[in-house]
Amino acid sequence: MSDLRDLYQEVILDHSKRPRNFRALPGASHRAEGYNPLCGDRATVYLRLEGDRLSDVAFEGSGCSISTASASMMTESVKGKSREEVERLFTRFHDLVTAAPDRGGKAAPELGKLAVFSGVSEFPVRVKCASLPWHTLKAALEREPAAVSTEVSESSSGDGGGKAR
Repeated sequence: MSDLRDLYQEVILDHSKRPRNFRALPGASHRAEGYNPLCGDRATVYLRLEGDRLSDVAFEGSGCSISTASASMMTESVKGKSREEVERLFTRFHDLVTAAPDRGGKAAPELGKLAVFSGVSEFPVRVKCASLPWHTLKAALEREPAAVSTEVSESSSGDGGGKAR
């Protein structure tokens, strides 16, 4: 188990130090911004949709290693997928990082490398770091005009994905 945790930490550190798809995306058809006031994480997610498929995805911003790694791995995971596939992946990832610690944050097989975030559920403050890029991605898909914030609003579910008012 210790070896697996070490491997997970290595993957997260690699993506935080050398994030993939970290750039502005000229010609993006969708864009959203997100902010985690607790940690100071900021993310802008850019999407290019061709029909119903994400032909390209990128992000910019600054944040902790969990947030940056999550954004990096998210962009790799969703590129080329349909909106429906992205929605399913969002739900699976969200379930993984918000699982009660006694449930063990079991990763669904379709999460692949994203399973490295299974331990995040043990650290509630880090759930917001890991989920910020994903909620920002969802806001971009839905063309939400308001920035996404991890601070819980009255209408949010309390899981780190509240929208700024």
